[in-house]
Amino acid sequence: LLLLFFLVAILQFHHSSPLALRRSMLRGAASALLRSGTEISSVCLVPRARPVRQSLRFKPHNRPFSLSVGQNMDGNIEEVLAPLRLAVKEQGDLVRQMKQEGAPDVDITKAVAELKARKRTLEAKELSLQPKDDIVDRTKMEDTLKRRFFYDQAFAIYGGVSGLYDFGPVGCALKNNILQAWRQHFIQEEQILEIDCTMLTPEPVLNEDTLSSILLMDNYTQQELTDLFVKYNVKSPTTGNDLTPPISFNLMFQTSIGPGGNMPGYLRPETAQGIFLNFKRLLEFNQGKLPFAAAQIGNSFRNEISPRSGLIRVREFTMAEIEHFVDPVEKVHPKFPNVADLDIMLYSSKAQTSGQSAQIMRLGDAVEQGVINNSVLGYFIGRIYLYLTKVGVAKDKLRFRQHMDNEMAHYACDCWDAETKTSYGWIEIVGCADRSCYDLKCHARATKVPLVAEKPLKEPISLYFVNVVQFEPNKGAIGKAYKKDAKIAMEYLSVCDECFITEQEQLLNENGEFTIEMEGKSFKLTKDMVSVKRFQKTLHVEEVVPNVIEPSFGIGRIMYTIFEHTFHVREGDEQRTYFSFPATVAPYKCSVLPLSQNQEFMPFVKELSEAMTKNGVSHKVDDSSGSIGRRYARTDEIGVAFGITIDFDTVNKTPHTATLRDRDSMTQIRAEVSELPVIVRDLANGTLTWAEVESKYPIFEGQETSKKDTIEE
Repeated sequence: LLLLFFLVAILQFHHSSPLALRRSMLRGAASALLRSGTEISSVCLVPRARPVRQSLRFKPHNRPFSLSVGQNMDGNIEEVLAPLRLAVKEQGDLVRQMKQEGAPDVDITKAVAELKARKRTLEAKELSLQPKDDIVDRTKMEDTLKRRFFYDQAFAIYGGVSGLYDFGPVGCALKNNILQAWRQHFIQEEQILEIDCTMLTPEPVLNEDTLSSILLMDNYTQQELTDLFVKYNVKSPTTGNDLTPPISFNLMFQTSIGPGGNMPGYLRPETAQGIFLNFKRLLEFNQGKLPFAAAQIGNSFRNEISPRSGLIRVREFTMAEIEHFVDPVEKVHPKFPNVADLDIMLYSSKAQTSGQSAQIMRLGDAVEQGVINNSVLGYFIGRIYLYLTKVGVAKDKLRFRQHMDNEMAHYACDCWDAETKTSYGWIEIVGCADRSCYDLKCHARATKVPLVAEKPLKEPISLYFVNVVQFEPNKGAIGKAYKKDAKIAMEYLSVCDECFITEQEQLLNENGEFTIEMEGKSFKLTKDMVSVKRFQKTLHVEEVVPNVIEPSFGIGRIMYTIFEHTFHVREGDEQRTYFSFPATVAPYKCSVLPLSQNQEFMPFVKELSEAMTKNGVSHKVDDSSGSIGRRYARTDEIGVAFGITIDFDTVNKTPHTATLRDRDSMTQIRAEVSELPVIVRDLANGTLTWAEVESKYPIFEGQETSKKDTIEE
């Protein structure tokens, strides 16, 4: 049974390309085999099988893949799930008991792996038993996405590269609108400082502890895994062939900076580090005050071993990240009352380990009861919820899942993932973590640059004495020795912390010298160049290393979720599909459709197009020869929110009017041509609803006039 479990885990990866056994799978499978939890470096496997060329476009399926995405379950389903919930609860209780009793790490690791396995079984059963009232036909949806060029495999005419995608005109417009909505919702609302950092990162930045959680992916050394495969005679699950020994694999794309190739670098694996590295400049820009937030939108890169599931797991992806810097003793957000009354689906760590389902909970109650660590984290969870539902994520298919203790980074205080239900199951699209002060401390330790904020002290302790240790440089001696580079050494010595100074002082006393390196230069400093000074000084401020609340958005995953949650088939016509994108993010807000190619319609087409451009309304003119019904279907298929039709009543009657059609309901109203661009603008901005439009303007039932005798088709 243990061997079968291990083989099932390996089946998750394709046999024809280098494969990495990821941390979660190894802990579940290999620890069940060996009852061991040794920490090791990243490895991957290569089966001895002839490579098979994969299709690099959307893969056709033998049958439509459908999954119910309803939220509520009846009593009969709960009866089926009850024993699975009990199994999870029993294992969760066991894990808690083992931790309280101080059980060996190897036993706890094994128990946690079993808990995860039972939890996955429960979630899979829940998905399979959902009511069949909301079916997503993934095959039909992907066919529409490909045919209308929302996105497609990059370099397709050369055979393509797995995990890399190009966005077409519609997908590009949708993505830009999602990002623009993000900027309005977060950056403008919160007055966040937006920056744009380079994607190339020198190796020293990534060599420090800051990214160790990304670099360490697996639990066993190459030799240990090789021994495992020999011991259990593990074969390729698809070919039955032996596996080659594991090989090392770097999940970051490496390059060299500069012509000499002497400065190794990487394409950044996340955007957050650029914000941390610019913390001092950002703090200065904010007049040295906490709290404040910075944000960045940009591409990140991870050399995925097995990219799959369309936009869900790729090698290049767009991220939008916020770093909210806050005083660690003042984690209270003044605007939290604005979101406290939101009812949100929360899946707490306790519920997961107890076999319970996610529960709808008032956000204010979740913070008050300690389910969510603090109101700053709670505020951003509320804002994330409002943003996702605004851009098209269905409320009943959205939950926030709390990381369990074994999932959370050692430095994190609390972490929640926004997860959406799709045909692939629940997928993470946004992470929201309280990262404490870990990143800033790591970079400060590596660079000897203090990354702190100053906090004025309150009465009655406005003044107090502290011991100060600092370098006392001999500017003349250093200047004589290093000429124009002396300034670099002087600046470095001025920002060193007490621990570093004490270490170098010991070297100075023992060897008469010590060496520092800065900006690729080495400086040997002797006793006549530098000394150490100790004294007391009076402080009026306290130095604080801020804590960081980090919401991190995966834009590609958000887009894929919106595709699934807004994809529909017209009732009674299986061939008519459409995306019900909210008007805020729809690729085109409106289409302009002359009833036919009659030249009498064209002046009105031009007038409307120019007026909508002036009003900032993205639109698409379709004056092709197809029937009006077919053209409606074409614009619906790419999610155009509204459609203006110019007919014979527009030409024959004054004042000139045209019809405005709503994509989702297919109802139409009639209004003056001069009013329509403003109506569409307000609908797209969310300041006007379709129900309000219907109540103000007459519903269109049909043309009252027909083609004049003087008008020829």
